[in-house]
Amino acid sequence: MPRTTELSKPEIRPEKMKIILATDCGSTTSKARFFKKLGKEYRFVASGEAPTTVEAPFEDVTLGVRNAIREVEELTGHKLLAPHGVITPSRGEKEGVDLYVTTSSAGGGLQMMVAGVVKTMTAESAERAALGAGAIVMDVMAVDDGRRPHEKIGRIRHLRPDMILMAGGTDGGTVKHVVETAELIDAAKPKPRLGVDFELPIVFAGNKEARIPIQRILDKTFALKIVDNIRPVLELENTDPARNVIHELFMEHVMSHAPGYDNLMKWTQIPIMPTPAAEGKMFRTIAETYNANVIGVGLGGATTNVYSMYEKKFVRTVSANLGMSYSICNVLKETGTKNIIRWIPFDIEEENLRNHLYNKMIRPTTIPQSVEDLVVEHAVAREALRLGFEHHKLLARPLRGVQRRRTIADIFEQRAFEETYIDMLHVDWLAGTGGLLSHAPRRAQSALMLIDGFQPEGVTKLAQDSVFMMPHLGVLSTVHPKAALEIFEKDCLVRIGVCIAPRGVGKEGEEVMKVVVSMPDNSVLEEQVDFGSMKKIPLKEGEKAEVEIFPFRGGDIGRGSGKRRRVVVEGGVVGIILDARGRPLVLPDNNNERKQKLIEWFRFLDAYPERLYEICCR
Repeated sequence: MPRTTELSKPEIRPEKMKIILATDCGSTTSKARFFKKLGKEYRFVASGEAPTTVEAPFEDVTLGVRNAIREVEELTGHKLLAPHGVITPSRGEKEGVDLYVTTSSAGGGLQMMVAGVVKTMTAESAERAALGAGAIVMDVMAVDDGRRPHEKIGRIRHLRPDMILMAGGTDGGTVKHVVETAELIDAAKPKPRLGVDFELPIVFAGNKEARIPIQRILDKTFALKIVDNIRPVLELENTDPARNVIHELFMEHVMSHAPGYDNLMKWTQIPIMPTPAAEGKMFRTIAETYNANVIGVGLGGATTNVYSMYEKKFVRTVSANLGMSYSICNVLKETGTKNIIRWIPFDIEEENLRNHLYNKMIRPTTIPQSVEDLVVEHAVAREALRLGFEHHKLLARPLRGVQRRRTIADIFEQRAFEETYIDMLHVDWLAGTGGLLSHAPRRAQSALMLIDGFQPEGVTKLAQDSVFMMPHLGVLSTVHPKAALEIFEKDCLVRIGVCIAPRGVGKEGEEVMKVVVSMPDNSVLEEQVDFGSMKKIPLKEGEKAEVEIFPFRGGDIGRGSGKRRRVVVEGGVVGIILDARGRPLVLPDNNNERKQKLIEWFRFLDAYPERLYEICCR
């Protein structure tokens, strides 16, 4: 078989692929995942990780990727690297791979500015399109955003985005405001963040009647791409054409100018995909595979990405200022020290907390060295998840500007029109990925972070990425869906268990619900849960049990106020979690009571080692 060089790439034939390598260049860490066909199915074999090297003094992303791949080589004895890059195609059982794919969010990922006419209509649709393509939205500009023209021009110049997405107007409508927006962009003459000498890409997805004047204004200075209107009519949102062209321009104009990416693109046989886009693809896979409503989160070092697939509607949002390493102090700034400290079961001074987070920000690759450090990071993670979900719900809502028929019942059910359409009582899956969630020492810690951050209601399956490989499988699924789904089911998706939590609040010690569980061994367990408490019923992965839930005091478990529910649940690493702390969850104001409650909840789930409770009781 002839050797493949960086100038000649083999034809992609999924049926011939037996050895696959996937990497992800994250903001903090570059990760390599090695997959292999064992018998008739594809399985995960080994992983390697190394610090990302996109910044000074290295400024070459391939160095970090090589280091991560070398760790896989050492673990498996399989030779993967040559001077020109990854060896493709494979040369026998111990050298090379049949496919190499990669994703990236290093160097800040894809950073975009979006513009529309009306902030809550076309501009919001443009924001959803950009976020769905895996971008970080730096700013949303609209005619009615309250800023004067000179302020908008100054803002555009200052941002230096990788790309701009322009929307505005329904097809056949007025072109005046769309043209004014184009003139502001032309006057600002924004320079791209990477590669000063190349043209900034602009995607126009607005009123088709405005295409000719838009071309006249922008085509000479920018790399203009025109696609179908995002809002051709008020009642329809058409984001796919804009998303697809954003992916193309990301590769052609952005990735090629990032440090070292020109070489990395020569290694891989398919385009590099933004990490959030690949991650979101796998959350959609969960929803489609199980025909379920799914909320997923990617908790990264620089950003928190939240994904929802609810009633067939997919929405992704990114909180670019919320992360667990580079952006950890932004979480502190946005939520405040008191909201973080409320999740910590021991005394800690606000100054000590701030210093702890400052150190993490300036040394982003460090990991907790003690159980106290771990608890502090998990407290910050809860707030990052909570804030990220609050942001997500602002975009996961019905289209604005659409005329609806309203009935008398709508007067009493305003949330259907004014707030998010996501109802936590009807969310079937809550899943997480990202280094902190995937590498938590105990799965119960991940379960608590997800529950406390998102506050699921009713009966919700909890899952997480085993070793942070969802982005790798997302990009793999674009080439080999069968391999990606097999690895996802058998090696990626960890079923943590099931959370049963009634909607509503009560008084401390008051009966909230009774749960009767018919176990796989034909035994029957009965648990009564009081308000403010949590309990756990062991039910292993692969085991199923029939659960009958009796909510008290008007609690809602998904069938209406006070109505019982019978459901078959599947177990997990933690089992069945009975959460009677109330929704919304409110911690005690008294400091000692709050700490005692946290210790009680942690102990019920066996979330942390006994050493933590010894520290708390000092």
